[in-house]
Parts: sequence; structure tokens; C-alpha cells
Amino acid sequence: MVKICCIGAGYVGGPTMAVIALKCPSIEVAVVDISISRIAAWNSEVLPIYEPGLDDVVKQCRGKNLFFSTDVEKHVFEADIVFVSVNTPTKTQGLGAGKAADLTYWESAARMIADVSKSDKIVVEKSTVPVKTAEAIEKILTHNSKGIKFQILSNPEFLAEGTAIRDLFNPDRVLIGGRETPEGLKAVETLKSVYAQWVPEEQILTTNLWSAELSKLAANAFLAQRISSVNAMSALCEATGANVQQVSFAVGTDSRIGPKFLNASVGFGGSCFQKDILNLVYICECNGLPEVAEYWKQVIKINDYQKSRFVNRVVASMFNTVSNKKIAILGFAFKKDTGDTRETPAIDVCQGLLGDKANLSIFDPQVTEDQIQRDLSMNKFDWDHPIHLQPTSPTTVKKVSVVWDAYEATKDAHGICILTEWDEFKNLDYQRIYENMQKPAFVFDGRNIVDAEKLREIGFIVYSIGKPLDAWLKDMPAVA
Repeated sequence: MVKICCIGAGYVGGPTMAVIALKCPSIEVAVVDISISRIAAWNSEVLPIYEPGLDDVVKQCRGKNLFFSTDVEKHVFEADIVFVSVNTPTKTQGLGAGKAADLTYWESAARMIADVSKSDKIVVEKSTVPVKTAEAIEKILTHNSKGIKFQILSNPEFLAEGTAIRDLFNPDRVLIGGRETPEGLKAVETLKSVYAQWVPEEQILTTNLWSAELSKLAANAFLAQRISSVNAMSALCEATGANVQQVSFAVGTDSRIGPKFLNASVGFGGSCFQKDILNLVYICECNGLPEVAEYWKQVIKINDYQKSRFVNRVVASMFNTVSNKKIAILGFAFKKDTGDTRETPAIDVCQGLLGDKANLSIFDPQVTEDQIQRDLSMNKFDWDHPIHLQPTSPTTVKKVSVVWDAYEATKDAHGICILTEWDEFKNLDYQRIYENMQKPAFVFDGRNIVDAEKLREIGFIVYSIGKPLDAWLKDMPAVA
């Protein structure tokens, strides 16, 4: 029986391995992590991450051919294929601080694999890593190999949170990069045969190592670039009276462009986009390509601009002060159908409002109070370290309350900021909300999900990103 071990039981490792176990009943899959609480959660009724469909997959396989364990060394020792899916945070100090990936966790995983292995193994990069990481890992493994042969493959994940299980069942493509040597090609075929049990062969792409590593960074950079492009347009639409939804629909009907990732919003979030672009920027700079680095930096600059523009709009609309005013924040996750808050635009928006002394009342159907308090008090990039290395008890941010109901969040509020496009926010009883708010009552729709005209009829002053401005808002321009 082929044995697979995955180091790292996070958003990538857990769902990916669960689906491999489901689709390949003849393979034994072990997901290992040094976090006792995380593994306990994977073995419990309440999984550590929320992802539609994940519960069913895990429960079908757990205890049969899918195991979650803290005994890292035992399972690595027994495995034929070792996936490494550990955190690769952005460095906060030293060479490349603020841009380069910190490969500390990757390196210690590689040293441990070399240490405990007594048989040849295929080691698969599953984390998003900078180009040429495989070469560094290869050096660590071969210099500590004691005669054991390791083949390194790059198999980047292209999952979208909220649809990860669907993406794993029906991927656009599976990408496997390996050395172009007989041993390397054989290792690629071995991994290919795992995916081929449910993915059509023509959708399994094979490349050299560097192409696979770079393809992942490039894909995320291209997606983020589309979001920043439409967000840049949204600012121009507001200035000229155009409607960004009409513009992006017209643009998206061009078959060369297509309609996806053209929704204007308060900004992109998630664990990968910003991190991967920063990584790309650093690699370009290291390879003497400052113009290319500058080009990709602009994608992040526009994203930051969009978040600060939103905060400025809120403050300017409310008589240029939100001091001691209750503002309801609807949605904290970086997008709907996930509880993930990593790099969510809500963090910067909330911190901007808190900087102006607002009182925030936050509601998100999937994010806990502990997580929200943690996010609002953590330093930049801290989130990407394993939980036991994060600040232990985050200081509770004063002026922030977390509630479990949208009506509670909006009661007596002066304004509402919609920061996540949860479907339930479209169907709230806005008449009831209006009656229980301070007047004038404002709605700042950072996701363009509400019917602005209906809300105006009720009596709200509405700001929708990239849409013609309310007369009220025109009188109070947001100065950046």
C-alpha cells in the first residue's frame, strides 16, 4: 500500500489530503502537525477550518485510510511520498524583510525528513514557495541523506477558499514540476498516477521545477492584478458618474478578457495574493529586474489605496468624524463561505476607523470573537506563523465588540460597513435596521451586494463602491 504523509494540517494540507484519501482508497494518507490542538480538532466533530463539503469528505475517510496525528516522525519515516505544506510567511526582519518568504519552517521540515528517513522518498512542495526553493531543499536533503535518494517535486495548489473541495474534485489543472532526469521524470509519473485516479490525464500538466514554482506566483499575481485593475476603475467611476458594475460587465463580455475577478470591492485579501506578489517583487529585485518589480508592486499599492479610500469615504460622509460613533461592521472574513481572515481588508478598514476613535460592532457568521480580536491586535505578517508562535493572549481591542447577529450589530449605529459578501446580508430586513439606527443612517457597501435604490427609498444614505454618488456624498468629498 502506497503511503502518503503531509506535514502541515492547515488550509491546504487538510482538504487536499482528505480528497486524495477519498479518491484513492488504496492509499494510506496521514496528515501530521506539531500543533496538538489543531490535530485534536481534525479528529473531532468540529474541524479547525470551515469549508463547504469538507466535513463529509473527512468523515467518510477518517480512521479508514485518512489519519491525523502529531507523531510527525513516525509517519514521515513510513511514507513513500511526503507532501510539505507548512507556513511560508513574509519575513519581518533581516534580508528581504517585508517581501521575501521566510523558509524557516520549510528548512526544519526538510532537515527532519532527512533525519528520520531510512528509505527513498519523493518530497513534494505543496506550500507556496519562491522560485528555486526546491534547489535549496534538495541541497539540504542530499547533504544529509546518508545514501538515501530524495526526489523533489513542486505541486502547487490552486484552491480558492469557499470552493476548495469543488476545486479539488474538478481542478482546472494539476501542475507537477520535477527534475528533467530519469529519476525526476519517474517521480513525476508516480505523483501523476495518484491524481490520475480522478483527474483526466490532459488536465495534469508536467513542467520543470522552476516553471511549476513560478506558475503559482504568476497565477496569483494575475488574479490580484485583475482585482486591482477594476478597483482602480471604481475610483474613476465615482469621480465621473459611471457605474463600475456596468463597466466591468461590458469589459468582461470581451471573450479575450472574460468576466471573472472583475467585481469592484473594498480590496482583495486571503493568505496568498499579497504574499505571493511581494515574493515575486523580491525575486525580480534579486534578479536585477527593478522595472518588473515596480510593475507588480503597483497591484498592492492600488489595493492599499482602495482600503484607505473606503475609510476616508466613511469618515468624510459622517461630518468628518466618527469619534465615539457606533459603526456596524458586517463581515470580517476576506470573502464569503470561509472563516478565513488572513489579510482580510476588514482589518485595515477597522483599524482605520479605530484610528479615528470609532466604536465598532462586528458581526461575521463564521469568524469568532477571539479571531477578530487577535487580527486587530497582531502585527503585520504575524498571522502566517503557526498558532503556537503567535502572540498568546491578544489584548482585547477597546472600542470593539463582536456580536452574533446583524440586528444587534446595527442597533443604535450611525453607519454600516459591509465588508464581506455573505448572501445573508442581501436579505436582511433593512427597514427594521433603519428604524433602530441613529439618523442620518449610512450604508457603506464595500462589496456592491445591496440594492442601493431600495435602501435610499427607506431613508439610508448609501455609498456603493464605483457607483454614482449620492447627492449627500458629493457634498462631502473624501480627501485622501
